[in-house]
Amino acid sequence: MSSDIHTEAQVSSDISTRGWEAGAVGGLVGGVLMGAMIWMMKSAILNGAIPGLYGFEGGTIGWVAHLFHSVVLGLLFVVIVQLPMLSQYSDTVWTSAALGIVYGAALWVVAAGFVMPFWLQSVGFAQAPPFPNLALPGSLVPHIVYGGLLGAVYPLLDSSG
Repeated sequence: MSSDIHTEAQVSSDISTRGWEAGAVGGLVGGVLMGAMIWMMKSAILNGAIPGLYGFEGGTIGWVAHLFHSVVLGLLFVVIVQLPMLSQYSDTVWTSAALGIVYGAALWVVAAGFVMPFWLQSVGFAQAPPFPNLALPGSLVPHIVYGGLLGAVYPLLDSSG
């Protein structure tokens, strides 16, 4: 095996503390704006569906869960953009933001389109969306905004790249 080939474990161990912090902060920044957009468009998502994932209801727990998801997904972004084929694009604001936009669109498909409706139906949430939930415009734009902000903030705060 060539030394140029990294496993995911090797890549994640190469990420600096600053890189993890940049992903967490970027995820939080993107999550706040995404949450505000969703709140203005469809507050029922933050009041019902997101807390419903955990058997709760209400906007406060919805916001807490949404921001937690935003940080965790920000950390996943860091792992992905540090893969050898992508790491060269994660060190400038514009290219990293572009990666973030693609990441946000992928999250919309995977998380909002498949995981969330399946999870809500599994826990018996009364207003669970259909599976899959890929209706446009839905939450595509907020997911793209989330990813774009995450991607833009990441290289600004990461000094390891």
